Amino acid sequence: MNLNNIYDVKSVRSVVNPDVSKIRNIGIMAHIDAGKTTTTERMLYYSGYTHSLGDVDDGDTVTDFMAQERERGITIQSAAVTFDWKEHRINLIDTPGHVDFTLEVERALRVLDGAVAVFDASAGVEAQTLTVWRQADKHHVPRVCFLNKMDKPGANLSYSVESIKKKLKANPILLQIPIGSGKGFTGLVNLVTSQRMMWPQSDDSNGRVFVTKPLSSSDDPELLRHVREARNNLIEQVADLDDEFAELLLGEFSENFDAVPPEKLQMAVRRVTLAQKGVPVLCGSALRNKGVQPLLDAITAYLPAPNERHHDLVQWYGNDLCALAFKVVHDKQRGPLVFVRIYSGALKAQSAVHNINRNTTERMSRLMVPFADQHIEIPSLTAGNIALTVGLKQTVTGDTIVASKSSASQAARRLLELEEKKVKGSDKEAETLILAGVEVPDPVFFCTIEPPTMAKQADLDHALACLQREDPSLKVKTDPDSGQTILCGMGELHIEIIHDRIRREYSLETYLGPLQVAYRETVLQSGCAVDTLDRTLGDRRHVVTASLQVSPREETACDIAYGEGVAENLAPDLKDAVENGIHSAYLQGPLLGFPAQGVTTVVQAVSVQSGTSVAMVSACVSRCMLKAMKQAGGQVLEPLMSLEITVEAEHLSLVLGDLAQRRGSIQDIQSRQDCKVVLASVPLAETMGYSTMLRTLTSGSATFSMQLSSYEAMNPEIQSALVNKMAGLA
Repeated sequence: MNLNNIYDVKSVRSVVNPDVSKIRNIGIMAHIDAGKTTTTERMLYYSGYTHSLGDVDDGDTVTDFMAQERERGITIQSAAVTFDWKEHRINLIDTPGHVDFTLEVERALRVLDGAVAVFDASAGVEAQTLTVWRQADKHHVPRVCFLNKMDKPGANLSYSVESIKKKLKANPILLQIPIGSGKGFTGLVNLVTSQRMMWPQSDDSNGRVFVTKPLSSSDDPELLRHVREARNNLIEQVADLDDEFAELLLGEFSENFDAVPPEKLQMAVRRVTLAQKGVPVLCGSALRNKGVQPLLDAITAYLPAPNERHHDLVQWYGNDLCALAFKVVHDKQRGPLVFVRIYSGALKAQSAVHNINRNTTERMSRLMVPFADQHIEIPSLTAGNIALTVGLKQTVTGDTIVASKSSASQAARRLLELEEKKVKGSDKEAETLILAGVEVPDPVFFCTIEPPTMAKQADLDHALACLQREDPSLKVKTDPDSGQTILCGMGELHIEIIHDRIRREYSLETYLGPLQVAYRETVLQSGCAVDTLDRTLGDRRHVVTASLQVSPREETACDIAYGEGVAENLAPDLKDAVENGIHSAYLQGPLLGFPAQGVTTVVQAVSVQSGTSVAMVSACVSRCMLKAMKQAGGQVLEPLMSLEITVEAEHLSLVLGDLAQRRGSIQDIQSRQDCKVVLASVPLAETMGYSTMLRTLTSGSATFSMQLSSYEAMNPEIQSALVNKMAGLA
């Protein structure tokens, strides 16, 4: 019998540069409120890095350290935490579950080697779980699943495993089964080792002390039967997915599955996980301090070390430094702090580094290990680690950092030598030597922001510039007509948080205009126009005549084509000027001035008198385009959001009635245990203040998540009302 006792509180300084095979870079990802931050807190506590248990509801967690996170009880920024567990260094990133902060998850997954997907065991797979799972698929990140909240009355292991199989199209490999359910959940059985782990009911040690002992014949016969069945299923499932294990099984253990050594089974599960043929499933309750230590063991046992993930780019750099900047945070005292993932070589404090994307060399003054909002300074860090640097002023999210310019050109030479026959030209080589950055989604909401006085405009510009470097999904532009500053963001909550941060961190009381929706425009039919620009500036006369035809197309992107013989008769600089004019016209549609999409333009003729400047050619083409699009008839396209609402059956009719008023269309209504899940699509303009309304209708019991689905044509009545409203007539 093994009694796991209390560990001493440690310091990250204890192991500065562990062996690369002992490093695990992992992220915790899930739907809102599945328990990601609580799970992270328990990991820090059990590994001995915190003295007390942080609680999201009390607002004293390590990873949610922003004031907005502590007030709202949600995670907004990905926080990096470093700790050790049984001779392994774990760099863990706690990511947000809210759809407005999808970019935070995207950029964290870009630099991780593995991930822990946390599920609410009573809900199974939820909407945002699907989104983050697809993001992990895109980056080919191996995963482990943790079914949290096993102590909830509605917790259901088989339902959750089935939902992983059906909705995520994944292959769940169940490694544990719970002992008891709901309030009676007291422990787990590890199917790999056939051991039971029991946590005492009166727990003064906060879950640090638990008893591990092998199952024996004196245990509950029903439990033993259940364990035998589950273990045999596990062995058969792993044998189907791993040939090496299947051979071992057929050779030595065909008669008796019980005799399969735990080490062999564990190695086979690891191979299956790394090959992404299956995902190990564990269970527990982070809030009740049960099952977190076995999850930490599973992270070190099944998720890959940095040297087990193959990054093509690293081979060109050899032992030279190659790192990716994946996040920037502004610190009042130290300026911009840049999080970097080191792929090869070593990063040293007080050294100069070269940024390939910006083609600049910068000096890094200090190097630190990130421990949520506390940072521990170190002299150097090797490949596979995640570090925090001070002094990189130009670097932004998605930049590739190398030791020097010569190191980059040496890598380019190596690449060219190997691919001499295949690669011609230098564009390819520059692209191949840059680590893929982060894709930034288009913003869907925008509003004006104004400083309290014009004297504070410069301070506001500085604050917005800093916030944009931190958060690439925030766009800031200036309205050319009114000169107002416009904030573009991913949702209501996103813009609200930005406004709050400007107030707290930069002490600026700004005013936000009403939230507006980023519409798009297209044309209804074909339209032709001819336009002549004849202008004398100084002693030069500029004369341009353009003839264009616009027509709708299926794809969302806009297209440019030329009539017969037109392109050949245009000089290259005039052709560029024509295309610039067309592209600038695409940015302002004919009805409301929103960007156009789904339009094809055919240039039928362009005649230019000698001595005419290219700027005049662009201006004429742009004016002609606007004429043609107006003639073709404008159509406003509005963003449609796909909405998933989880609601108790008694409130379903109220929620459906409210959706009908919001021009929503119901796609499906599913059952999830005692609740109903409504899948609907609703125009974004109708979702303003929806979270408050939903809380009111359902007495706070319903939850929802939404994301951009597509742009659809508005009906004529609503469109004319919108046009009148924008023109100030309504």
